[in-house]
Amino acid sequence: MTEDKPLHICTPLLESVPLSKKAGFKVYIKCDNLQPTASFKIRGIGNMCQKALKKGGNHIISSSGGNAGYAAAYAAKQLGIPATIVIPGSTPEFVADNMRDVKAHVIRHGKVWDHANTYALQLAKEKEGSIVIHPFDHPDIWEGHATVIKEIKDQVPQKPDAVITCVGGGGLLCGVIEGLQSVGWMDVPVIAMETKGADSYNQAVNAGKLVTLPDITSLATCLGSLTVCQKSLDYYTQHPIHSVVVEDKHATQACLNLLDDHRMLVELACGAVLAAIYEDVIPKLQKEGKLKDNIESAVVIVCGGASMTLQALLDYKKTVGIE
Repeated sequence: MTEDKPLHICTPLLESVPLSKKAGFKVYIKCDNLQPTASFKIRGIGNMCQKALKKGGNHIISSSGGNAGYAAAYAAKQLGIPATIVIPGSTPEFVADNMRDVKAHVIRHGKVWDHANTYALQLAKEKEGSIVIHPFDHPDIWEGHATVIKEIKDQVPQKPDAVITCVGGGGLLCGVIEGLQSVGWMDVPVIAMETKGADSYNQAVNAGKLVTLPDITSLATCLGSLTVCQKSLDYYTQHPIHSVVVEDKHATQACLNLLDDHRMLVELACGAVLAAIYEDVIPKLQKEGKLKDNIESAVVIVCGGASMTLQALLDYKKTVGIE
């Protein structure tokens, strides 16, 4: 693998007949669940790792509840350098094993990602040559994630009337906004989806400043950043962004629906995104005057996730009370 060749791939954009039928307009799904690491994270993290390596680093240290850590571990293996990933206690063991399978050293620390990140930063100070890879709060991360919009620009027959994405720490949201700006789609609104109990972005938007959650109580632990990055909140005043929070039950049902409709298994964070269509979020935004009435098309970023299994989805279904 050369240092200049991107570590991510250009993923398919599909017109979803089931989602279009449900929405009443064309819905395209951008399948970043098909990335080598099963999520969009490799876009930004791969970009950051490659840039850091050119500056002379020799050991990747990152913290993650799952997808970002796996992306950092994968990037390290492709670039031929070691990686240490610090994960919180909430990360499933099979996800940790995925990181170990690509030769990463995995350490568990703390209950949630924020605790793991504090420890990772401490480790980096102690190890010379460390390349600290933040899961979402860095310009190189946002630059990498912006490629998803640049690809969509080349794949869709016309400019969409909305782009729907998830918000965890805000890295993907920042990348989406930067991507929209770079292709001249500054007027395309973004619907930013979260689950209740992992809604640090929505609370920040409502407060007009960053808010730190006391804990992550949502089942969607992959959205589990107690505080979003400042840049994502800054963009709220610079671009049409509509923050929406759904229940875990809605995110779980959306995952089940996608599995039936497209035979794709994705995490609850992605279920939150899909709930914008399956749970009729867009008509509510239209009624509130936040979106135009005559929507012709929308793009849903199927962000994916390596932390979901069929058994886990069935367990979530039982937990949230879906019959």
